[in-house]
Amino acid sequence: MALTFRKLHQHFVGEASPLELRTVRDEETLARIRAGMDAYAVLVFRDQSFSDDEQIAFGERLDGRLHQGTGSRAFTKSRLGNEALSDISNLDASGEIMKADDRRRHYTLGNRLWHTDASFVDPPGRYSMLHARVVPPVSADTEFADMRAAYDALAVDTKVQIEELRAHHSVAYSRHVLGFEFSAEEQEKLKGAIHPLVRTIPRSLRRSLYLASHASRIVDWPVPEGRLLLRDLIEHATRPEFVYRHAWRVGDLVIWDNRATMHRARPFDDAKYRRELRRVTTLDIEQPAFAAVGS
Repeated sequence: MALTFRKLHQHFVGEASPLELRTVRDEETLARIRAGMDAYAVLVFRDQSFSDDEQIAFGERLDGRLHQGTGSRAFTKSRLGNEALSDISNLDASGEIMKADDRRRHYTLGNRLWHTDASFVDPPGRYSMLHARVVPPVSADTEFADMRAAYDALAVDTKVQIEELRAHHSVAYSRHVLGFEFSAEEQEKLKGAIHPLVRTIPRSLRRSLYLASHASRIVDWPVPEGRLLLRDLIEHATRPEFVYRHAWRVGDLVIWDNRATMHRARPFDDAKYRRELRRVTTLDIEQPAFAAVGS
């Protein structure tokens, strides 16, 4: 049966027909998934039974090289033992729910801000693939914003104003906003990166805002004016008509395009309920073979 997608939001997000991704190796199906990403920017696959190694292998088959740890790796090692696999959980190194004053918990609270993965490094993240292993019995959702639709809805004069602008992205900045402090040694590892404020997505050629809580300033602008512009654009891009809220089920794998979306975790009682998800994120570098298949 051919892979199909059912649209879950007026602008974006497609839910896939039944498919066991860990067994997908044929280029035709992988190309269909990439085409789905071009169309929907967020894809939902239900009932996936990945091991850690299988999730990593699928990420590599779909989109090539993976990020090998960013952000929190400046001060802690992953409990999962593989730098390509991000631990999106409220669990400590021993697998217990983190204490309220755990430093890693304070860092991960930044995931509740609107962001796009790994924009604070170069190359940044392209596809993120998040797999739900343990889901609490209360709402612990993730919201996504369509940055393509948000760009399309901008006034013409705003599009002209921002066309050539670049922003500096820094995880040290986004965490500092919440009161999290890095040591001088840690900050030395987190210099940040500069990216265009408006991007054109290859293959689909759609224009997209490239924003995040990590965006600290507009290059060559006075800092206060740049931050006001960034704040206004994020407020615009996260209006309800551009946002999809995903209610997790065990076995869900959600893939999103970081060039075309922002996302944020929604709060829940993380001192009471376990929540465990695993993420791989691919490098935003050109893959000529993939581009040729999708063109």
